[in-house]
Amino acid sequence: MKLAQVDHGTAGAAPPLLVVHGLFGSARNWGAIAKRMAADRHVVAVDMRNHGNSPWDHRHDYPAMADDLAKVIVAQGQAMDVLGHSMGGKAAMVLALMRPDLVNRLLVADIAPVAYAHSQRHLVQAMRDMELEGLSTRAEADAALAARVTAPDVRAFLLQSLDLRASPARWRLNLNTLDTEMDKITGWPHTVQGQFDRPTLFLSGGRSDYVLPEHRSTIKALFPNAKFAKIPHAGHWLHAEDPRAFEQTARAWFD
Repeated sequence: MKLAQVDHGTAGAAPPLLVVHGLFGSARNWGAIAKRMAADRHVVAVDMRNHGNSPWDHRHDYPAMADDLAKVIVAQGQAMDVLGHSMGGKAAMVLALMRPDLVNRLLVADIAPVAYAHSQRHLVQAMRDMELEGLSTRAEADAALAARVTAPDVRAFLLQSLDLRASPARWRLNLNTLDTEMDKITGWPHTVQGQFDRPTLFLSGGRSDYVLPEHRSTIKALFPNAKFAKIPHAGHWLHAEDPRAFEQTARAWFD
């Protein structure tokens, strides 16, 4: 599978950087940070399979997503630094474990290599149930989604994947596959073995519970050179809630 990608900057003194979004996201969610990170390097932000402008497929497991990322890096002709958030962080970790030769330094944003008990199927169902016929403005779409999703920031995030220019409007998400594969998305592929012993930063939000102290032994077993940091006042979407702090931390890590 060939992923859609958005390129920023040109080759510089720093290694190229691959940016991998989370569930229901896309490369465009990372546009501002990717552009600023591209001041001295080439930055590639991808749309993951079943998201954005990338192809749809019935598989949405981490070995498949890691293989997609490996193809992007191989096409660049050299190993890359890799930044992944949430689902993208898990895909980046599996990539590093399966193909350590392709990854220089790794930043995993607010996720651990563990299975989580929560599900995002309720958001999939909310998007599925939304009547798209006749929608023409973002305000109309927001009002329609508000009946099922009460949090304005979550609605704003989801609506970035709604194509209002299509007739009728359509989601740039393969909602059927994301629903059927949700247990794999929230899970962790324990069949993936090995270690990634290069520098890895687990950066979490201070108000998030995705990376907990009890996860550290599991993280260290797979990533023995792991470091840990927090952005104090951010939650799970730390790059959106405190983009400046996130960018400064990422720049310091990769530099």
